[in-house]
Amino acid sequence: MNQLQDDIKLAYIIAIGVMMLFVCFIIFVVLMYNRRQLLFLKEKQLKESEYQNKLLQKELEKQKSIERERERISHDMHDDLGAGISALKLQAEFLKQRLLDEEFKTDIEELLKTSEEMNLSMREMLWSLHSGNDTIGNFINYSKNYAENFLKKTGIQFQFEEENIVHDFPISTELRRNMFLCLKEALNNVYKHSKANQLSISFKQNEKKLTIEISDNGIGMKEEHREGNGLRNMNKRMQECNGRFKILSKEKETILLFEVVL
Repeated sequence: MNQLQDDIKLAYIIAIGVMMLFVCFIIFVVLMYNRRQLLFLKEKQLKESEYQNKLLQKELEKQKSIERERERISHDMHDDLGAGISALKLQAEFLKQRLLDEEFKTDIEELLKTSEEMNLSMREMLWSLHSGNDTIGNFINYSKNYAENFLKKTGIQFQFEEENIVHDFPISTELRRNMFLCLKEALNNVYKHSKANQLSISFKQNEKKLTIEISDNGIGMKEEHREGNGLRNMNKRMQECNGRFKILSKEKETILLFEVVL
């Protein structure tokens, strides 16, 4: 009887041992599976990271290639078109001095004016193409220089203001160009419609938000002028930049507000 009980105990112990070994084996298999899955995921992430890095590298190379091509085009334009416009202007000046007929002199004056406008347009295009100008400071300095040259011819008194501007803060080429064209259109709009004699241009930066405020002391903006091509173009350009264009008009003041996230 005792022998039977001992055999049962031994069998029970062996069964428990086998079960424990089986459980340990299952745990080992699960751990090995998890380890293999972890290694697989790490390898997958590594491959995805390498793939993303390759895509990023290709994109960077593409951007550099585009920038090189833009700079090449700008240099070619400067060398070829610039030289051609300058030669045209010199020839017109020479003809103006030699001609006695006032009617022809008037035509020459128009030719000189056109060549000067072409020269300015070319310089603006070269500035907008050059990626080395992609900073807030460069944009503001160029805009102020343009506004000063434009407003001097109109007799409108003007002033500039800057607030919290980080001059070396980067700005995209497209945004820089669209903002400048909006400012240019706004100045032309003030000159043509406002009858103002004073104008203020304010540049404000709040971290990644840039605000340009152009205010004048003119007659305000009539309803028919709110639907003009110039205002539609400004609104369209700001929408393309995910920005905001707003008109605040009173009896003797108009404020054009441009806001964009850099």
